[in-house]
Amino acid sequence: MPPLLSRLRGSLRPPFRFHHHRQMAHILSRASPSPPSAAFSSNPTFSHSLIPFRISSPSLKSSIFGGAFRLLCRENERFTKPFGRILASQRGYRKLRRQRPAKSKEKQLELSVKICIEEELPNDLEMMNIAEMLRLDVPIAMKLAFEGLKDSEYKTRDATISDLGGFENVELSVLLCNDEFIRKLNKEWRDEDHATDVLSMSQHIPELKLPILMLGDIVISIETAARQAEERGHTLLDEIRILMVHGLLHLLGFDHEISDEAEVEMEKEEELLLKSLGWKGKGLIQSAYDAETYSNSHSENLDGRKKEGSLRFYKPKFSYIFCDMDGTLLNSKSQISAITANALKEALSRGVKVVIATGKARPAVITALKTVDLVGKGGVVSEFSPGVFIQGLIVYGRQGRRISKRTLDPDVCREAFHYSCKHEVPLIAFSEDRCLTLFDHPLVESLHTVYHEPKAEVMPSVEHLLASAEIQKVLFLDTAEGVATALRPYWSEAVGGRANVVQSQEDMLEIVPPGTSKGSGVRTLLDHLNVPVQEVMAIGDGENDMEMLELASLGIALSNGSEKTKAVANVIGLSNDEDGVADAIYRCVCALLEFNLNTKDES
Repeated sequence: MPPLLSRLRGSLRPPFRFHHHRQMAHILSRASPSPPSAAFSSNPTFSHSLIPFRISSPSLKSSIFGGAFRLLCRENERFTKPFGRILASQRGYRKLRRQRPAKSKEKQLELSVKICIEEELPNDLEMMNIAEMLRLDVPIAMKLAFEGLKDSEYKTRDATISDLGGFENVELSVLLCNDEFIRKLNKEWRDEDHATDVLSMSQHIPELKLPILMLGDIVISIETAARQAEERGHTLLDEIRILMVHGLLHLLGFDHEISDEAEVEMEKEEELLLKSLGWKGKGLIQSAYDAETYSNSHSENLDGRKKEGSLRFYKPKFSYIFCDMDGTLLNSKSQISAITANALKEALSRGVKVVIATGKARPAVITALKTVDLVGKGGVVSEFSPGVFIQGLIVYGRQGRRISKRTLDPDVCREAFHYSCKHEVPLIAFSEDRCLTLFDHPLVESLHTVYHEPKAEVMPSVEHLLASAEIQKVLFLDTAEGVATALRPYWSEAVGGRANVVQSQEDMLEIVPPGTSKGSGVRTLLDHLNVPVQEVMAIGDGENDMEMLELASLGIALSNGSEKTKAVANVIGLSNDEDGVADAIYRCVCALLEFNLNTKDES
């Protein structure tokens, strides 16, 4: 552990309460106090208030979590930008000072609010405007929330913070970050490796009787907020305000998870506070329920237009990625690069399911992915995971149970093996986890050593081979020229309506049952898992991937793919030798890069 983080850990006691509700998360932790910040001068006073308030510009020193925020960033070579120092508008303060009422002898409660932006977020006018609005909005929300505590009749709220008369100053930080940063906080503090929309971290220690109420920190993921704003039909700023109110109420002792009554009370206070502030949108609790009830509702506004100001952060949130192997996940050396492996792990860490859809047998996929530690629990494939294999002819569902199986006409198999022997063209039959052939050949061996398929069993005769197993498909191996000039023309005519001829590699030709496609296999699996196609992204390169790409909500063809495949894709990505799968995951799922892949119209 880095020394800085170690010292931070030493100052923070373990969280005594964890909270998670749908997209929301709440952390309450106790911390050793930091020294009181310096006094502030020329601070405006709120009029018409039950409690006298004044707002201060953020101090040069951070709150306790502000320090943790920077330490965590420093560990990842990131830094926060203390926004308040940049946007403390002197003109605005002069205006307020002119409106200041006569001095009162009553003690004023100073509100110190710090707005910070995580380094990875865009440093542009939109982010500046959001932060500037929060600099104005947060103290007002705090003021109204504090006034609501007086004579409160809520039964479930933790009333530790009630009488503000004993404090001279209230400190609060609002931290804006991306999904990656908040995911790491969830992993660190809650042992949940996924992004949430908002985290609350309390720093209040009532036993210390400090003159400063260190209210704590509210962490908001801009990327998740943008997705939710898009789904709920309001602006990004509206959603951030809703999340801020939700986090603030948690810091003031509301907790909707402890009971139904507590949920009703917090929901009521959320809506009351938002209405009092004149802000749009429902409270986060009600919005989350609406999203759950109407999960298939439109992601566009009623007028069909996207909300301006959120699309730059919004990225489609796919729950499933269906990915081809040869020519897609595997590079031209039939290997998975470290970059691609890391991208798959990143997607998995975010709760995205990665499912293989391939012409290969399952053992071949397991062998290939085992080299990059993506096999077994928490990986991409195992004997207990879903998957689409042998061109969709074998489909495994939950717990790896087979849910679909199709076989090739035995007469077509017999004719193919007779042709193989006559013309001395290697042919391999696939039967679930087995490969069968009639003679050894270097190309047959390469299918095992290069393409990871099970080592082919040499059978003594065609009839013996057909009697020993049910065959899903047969695969001819030849040169690219041999496939194009001899094998494909002959077998396209010979099979008639009894089978289909497909190609995934230029030097291979496959004969499969009629109507076979990865797309039909993927559809079977999605129906089994009850997953809508709107949540699916698919990546492939070959003609056998076309139906799958057309089925998915987003179909990505790699640039090394066939022209027919690229023609039906939504997006054309980088090639398999340029880590095209990794690039697509980072851009479309993890939202770590701008989406600037080539569309098919630009190719």
